[in-house]
Amino acid sequence: MSEPTAPRLGGRPDKRQAITRAARLVFGREGYTRAGVDAIAAESGVAKRTIYNHFADKEDLFCTVAIEGADAVTEAVHVLLERHLRKIVDLEEDLTAFCLERARAVTEFPEHFALVRAIHAEVARLPPHVLEKWRAHGPPSAHQRLAPYLRRIADRGLLELDDAEKAAARLNSLTQNDVLLRSFHGALPLPPATVEEIITDGVRAFLRLYAHEPRRPA
Repeated sequence: MSEPTAPRLGGRPDKRQAITRAARLVFGREGYTRAGVDAIAAESGVAKRTIYNHFADKEDLFCTVAIEGADAVTEAVHVLLERHLRKIVDLEEDLTAFCLERARAVTEFPEHFALVRAIHAEVARLPPHVLEKWRAHGPPSAHQRLAPYLRRIADRGLLELDDAEKAAARLNSLTQNDVLLRSFHGALPLPPATVEEIITDGVRAFLRLYAHEPRRPA
């Protein structure tokens, strides 16, 4: 099994970018098993041998574009975490604003989420190490990046948490996962009002579980 590799010497960055862009489209459209290097070469406008100047094989190319797409989404979500959860003014409003903007990432990265749909459809046929690497970079690890922010909010006395990662996974389940499942990872976009209702209800349910309840005077 090959690991994702850096571009080989002599590989032009602009051609590599064209290849990865085309690969993301082809894999998202045809899936991992059906997609061929010939189709990716045709889509990218480069010779098949040029692809092999940059990538060891189809598996290497698929792993690369899956991880690069996941990392792009992760960086976008990090910006939202810093914007909404670094400083809390109103906990419910700030969590809701973060989750709403995060849900829009599905529409901002359509090619990546088409690839995510292909991964879900072919999970049993993907090379195990490719799936493992994607899980470390992609949506399955999203709660690990959210957890430190929830821990800091808890340290301010606004949440009561025993396990920040479990709480983050619960928030994702109540908000993002419902949007992703009901929209089939963006294939059938939900009306904005529906997304807002899911997110609002999910955040309120999360706060009923974890919001700090000040002690009332005896």
